[in-house]
Amino acid sequence: MLGKLLFHIIAGALGIWLAVRFVPGVAFIGPIKDLLIAGAVMGLINFFIKPALKMITLPLRILTLGLFSLVINMFSVWLVDIFFGKEFEISGIIPLFWTTLIIWALSYIFGLLGSKKK
Repeated sequence: MLGKLLFHIIAGALGIWLAVRFVPGVAFIGPIKDLLIAGAVMGLINFFIKPALKMITLPLRILTLGLFSLVINMFSVWLVDIFFGKEFEISGIIPLFWTTLIIWALSYIFGLLGSKKK
């Protein structure tokens, strides 16, 4: 369980860093320590809040054949954007979408690596 949380935190920090480097409209102004803290907050949101949101929105996810999960992921990235108002800025829905896809892909890859360990 602690390893899974660590994977979420690493995926969040690395995903934010990659989005800042490659996605136009995403900016992070501040020291690397703040980036790691933003990644930790992203990992904590993905680990604790996202499962509750997935349970609450289960009927919508069934009706949309799972596409509503993207909205949940975008909401979690948007929460981090709000929490780190001055340091982390995503300007628009398209950069939010690409940032979400980067973080989701990294979480998926790290999840596969974590499941291979067992």
